[in-house]
Amino acid sequence: MTNGSSNRVLDELAKLVTDAAGAAQGVRREVETAFRGQAERLLNTMDVVQREDFEAVREMAIRARAENTALLARIEALEALVGQKDEAGKPAKSGPAAGRTKKE
Repeated sequence: MTNGSSNRVLDELAKLVTDAAGAAQGVRREVETAFRGQAERLLNTMDVVQREDFEAVREMAIRARAENTALLARIEALEALVGQKDEAGKPAKSGPAAGRTKKE
C-alpha cells in the first residue's frame, strides 16, 4: 500500500464516520420528537395543566389576595369610623332602610 492509497482509505473512513454521526443525530432528533409527542399525549390524557397556564392563574391569585387584603383594611377603617360616629352620639346609618323617610 502506498501513501496515496492509505490516505484515500482514511479519507473514505473519515467520510463514513462523519456520515454515520450525521445519521445518528438525525435518529436522535426523530426519537426526541416522538418521545415529546408521546409525553404530550400522555399529559393531555392525565388532564395536567401546562406551566404557562399555572403561572398565569398563580399571578391572578396573588393579585386577588393583595386586593382582598386592601379591601379588608378599608372595610375595617370604615367600620372604625362608623363606630366613632356612633359613640359621638350621631345615629349610624346601616341596613337597607337607613336614610328613608316614612313617605317612601
